[in-house]
Amino acid sequence: MQTFFGMILGALILVCGVYIYDSIRTSSVASGQVAQTNRTVVNWDVVAADWNTLKARAHDDWVKISSK
Repeated sequence: MQTFFGMILGALILVCGVYIYDSIRTSSVASGQVAQTNRTVVNWDVVAADWNTLKARAHDDWVKISSK
C-alpha cells in the first residue's frame, strides 16, 4: 500500500513540478521578450483535450455498467 501511495504521490509531484516550470519559463513577466521563443515541456492544450475525452469515456462506461 505504501508503494502504491508513493507512486501516486510521485506522479502528482512530477506533474505539478513540470506545470510550475512551464508557467515560469513562458511567463512574460519573468522572461520578458524571450518568453515567445521558449517552448513548454508539455503541450497543455493536448493534455486538457485528452483528459476531457478520458472523463467523458469513463462517464459513458459508468452509465453503461450501472444500467445493468
